[in-house]
Amino acid sequence: MKGDGVGRIAGWVTGVMVGLSPVWVMAQAAQPAQPTVGSPAPTVPSIRVGATIFADYTVVEAPKVRDAAGRDVTGNAFNVMRSYINVTGSVTDRITFRITPDIVMQNDSNVAGSLMFRLKFAYFNVALPHDMSVRAGMQQTPFVDGQESVYRYRFQGLSFGERDAALASADIGVSWRSPLGKYGDVHVGVYNGEGYNKAEVNEQKALMARVTVRPMPDHGIAKGLRLTGYYHADAYVKDAPRTRAMGTIWFEHARFNAGLDLLKKVDQPLPTATKVTGEGLSVFVTPFFDRKGRGLEGLLRMDFFDPNVDVAGSQRRVIAGLAWWFPKPGTATAALLASVEQLSYRGGAVPRATDRKFGVHALITF
Repeated sequence: MKGDGVGRIAGWVTGVMVGLSPVWVMAQAAQPAQPTVGSPAPTVPSIRVGATIFADYTVVEAPKVRDAAGRDVTGNAFNVMRSYINVTGSVTDRITFRITPDIVMQNDSNVAGSLMFRLKFAYFNVALPHDMSVRAGMQQTPFVDGQESVYRYRFQGLSFGERDAALASADIGVSWRSPLGKYGDVHVGVYNGEGYNKAEVNEQKALMARVTVRPMPDHGIAKGLRLTGYYHADAYVKDAPRTRAMGTIWFEHARFNAGLDLLKKVDQPLPTATKVTGEGLSVFVTPFFDRKGRGLEGLLRMDFFDPNVDVAGSQRRVIAGLAWWFPKPGTATAALLASVEQLSYRGGAVPRATDRKFGVHALITF
C-alpha cells in the first residue's frame, strides 16, 4: 500500500539518484575510461537512427460487428498498430540518450482510426562505475523491459503483465540499474505512475522495483533459469492503493524459451471505496525448430485471470501460433506470425460469449 511512507521513500530514492549522479559523472570525468589496447577510441558525440514496425491483418470471428446496414458481419482489417522511429546516440563516452516517437492508432471518437504521433521514450542514461547506470526521462519500466528478451511476441499483443496487471511499458521518472555480476540484475525507479501516454494527475509517485537472479549461471542447462520478483507501489490518491506484485520464472534454452508469471493486484480508486484484489497467472512456451531468432518457431500462451477474487467470474486467454524469423542481416530483425487468440469468460453473474480472433502479424526492427 502506498501512503506517506512510500511517498517519503520514493522522494528519498529520487533525491539520492539525482544527487549522486553528478558526483559519479565528475569522478569518472576525472578518470576517463581507457580504450582497450589496439581498439579505436570511441567517437562522441554520435547518433544512430532505427525503426520498429508492428503490422497485422486481423479477423475477429467473435463477437460479430454490425455494419451500417444493420447486418452482423465478421470484422477484419489491415492494421499498423505500432511504429517507432528510434533515435539513439552518445553525448560523451558515459552519457547516452534515446528519443523514440510512437505512431499509434487513435481510438478517440472524434479521430477514430487516425494514426497519432507521440513520444514513447525520451531519456538520457549516465553510465556509472561497476556497470551501474542512472536513467532519467520517459523510459522503460522495470518489469516489461526485463521480460522482453524472453517473451519476444509483444508484436502479437500485450504481454500478461501489461494486459491484466495494467503495467505500462514506459513512464516518466528516474531509475537506477545495477548488475549482480553474472547472477542477475536490479532495476529500481520512481515514476509518475500514470504511464507514458497519460499526464500526472496528483502528488503520488510509483515506486517500481525488479530483482532478477540467475541462481546457476555456470551450469550447462540451468544457466538459462531466471527468478524474478517485482513490486509496484502506487496510489490513485493518498490512502487509495494501486499495487502490483509479480513473481516469475523464466527459462531460456537452445530449443525453447518458457515462462511462468504469477500476479496479485490491489486497486482502491478512493479511500472510501472497496479494495478490489485480482489474481492470475500466465504460462508460455516458444519452441524453436531451428534456433532462436532463425526459422520456424511456435508460440503457446495461456493466461488465467480473476479480476476480483471476492466476486464470481474469471477469464482465460489462449494464444497459439507459428512464426517465421528471417535470417538476421546484422542487428535487424524481421518476423511473420500467424496466430489465433481466444478469450473465454467463466462464472460471471452475466454470461458472456467467447471472443476469438485470427491474425497475421509482422515485425520489422533495425
